[in-house]
Amino acid sequence: MSTPSTIKEALSQASSTLIDSDSSVLDCEVLLAHTLKKSRSYFRAWPDKTLSADELRVFKQLVKQRQQGQPIAYLTGEREFWSRSFIVSPSVLIPRPDTEVLIDIAQQKFSAEQSFSVLDLGTGSGIIAITLALEFKHAVITAIDASSDALSIAKKNAQLLGASNIDFILSDWFEQLADKKFDLIVSNPPYICPTDPHLSDGDVRFEPSSALVSEQEGLEDIEQIISGAQHFLKPNGIILFEHGFQQGKQVENLLRSSGFKPTENFRDIQGHIRATLGRFHKQQG
Repeated sequence: MSTPSTIKEALSQASSTLIDSDSSVLDCEVLLAHTLKKSRSYFRAWPDKTLSADELRVFKQLVKQRQQGQPIAYLTGEREFWSRSFIVSPSVLIPRPDTEVLIDIAQQKFSAEQSFSVLDLGTGSGIIAITLALEFKHAVITAIDASSDALSIAKKNAQLLGASNIDFILSDWFEQLADKKFDLIVSNPPYICPTDPHLSDGDVRFEPSSALVSEQEGLEDIEQIISGAQHFLKPNGIILFEHGFQQGKQVENLLRSSGFKPTENFRDIQGHIRATLGRFHKQQG
């Protein structure tokens, strides 16, 4: 077989090699767009454009890495969230559409012009903190993570996207927060059980396990956050979690047993209960 030299030929041959991907054509188009620094629509307009030797070499290398299972987001170094492009690396989780439900909920509970304080626990690439900072211009946001590498990525994203109302802190959950109190604590914490078979499938094989896996059937970190949250919430403050689609009732019970009420559940784009909210009512006396 001759070496492909045009965009059309390169895409055709590359997609035929990604037999383990259920989106081989899209994968190849994204990787070639990244290689050429063009949009995918460019391929429709110029299918017969000849690729240079260097372009072809880089593209083939990316396709080979994809064949080995490397996530597209790590190969391109970016992923979209809330219609914005975020830098990602193997130091952080890959942003997923399900997490956008947290932004939806925040918009239901707070107005765009409202001034309020937010704590994003385990910020990772910063998608939640930065999106809230940009959607709520008057919010004061603190974003923490226990990984200095993750915080470095989050800070870069904040700078690139112009989110200046965020304070980034290196901390294991609440440890370095002193006496700050917040109107909203939001978190997409580790919530996958260590024995979950899905950990050996797809992109999660390459993502940081510390951001995915939690003991006690995936609930240890959520329980730890709930137990400490009362000390960092203002009266009537809100705590909001993303969690596994089968963990809604367990998270609700944990919140209620720690004095958070009322609780609310929210569904993701697939219709699964993906987020749970509790409101803190300070005890009298």
